[in-house]
Amino acid sequence: MLRLIPVALTALMLTAFPAAAQKLSLNQISQYLNSIQSAKSPFTQINGDGSISTGTIYIKRPGKARFEYNPPEQALVLAWSGAVYIFDRKVGGQPETYPLSQTPLSIILARNVNLGRAGMVTGHGYDGTATTVTAQDPKRPEYGSIQMKFTDNPVELRQWIITDGNGSKTTVVLGGLQKTSLSNSVFDVNRVAN
Repeated sequence: MLRLIPVALTALMLTAFPAAAQKLSLNQISQYLNSIQSAKSPFTQINGDGSISTGTIYIKRPGKARFEYNPPEQALVLAWSGAVYIFDRKVGGQPETYPLSQTPLSIILARNVNLGRAGMVTGHGYDGTATTVTAQDPKRPEYGSIQMKFTDNPVELRQWIITDGNGSKTTVVLGGLQKTSLSNSVFDVNRVAN
């Protein structure tokens, strides 16, 4: 009789809990990304040279992001009004500026994410715990790619690796993306520059 209890418990657990995670479709991932209006998360960034930075990321779609780095870093990165601004507070002066459309981050920040668009996804896999999608701008593949990792139940973006046009990789691991209400002023480059 006692030997039957573990069997009964196993059967009960199998029916009480959902099946193990599975590969997410491109449509599910697109819907998830489109559902994010504004959110924040702690992050850890692993740079191409192996150095590690931490901070908090704020996202407001479409087109806005803020990477606030923890000390000793003195950097601030803003995506605002179609451009990416990189402020180095140690050096001061004008920020480095790039068109957002020339960075793979623009895929996540787009008004309407559609990973089913022809030529956008160059890889779509599943490692047993997470779905990985590698995407690029099909009109501008020379600007690099973004590899995103998602878990299931509920769907959540866990990390991305941006490979720029020169082949340099930057990994951002999220500490739990939380939907929250954010003012546009959080991303306003004019507030930082003044």
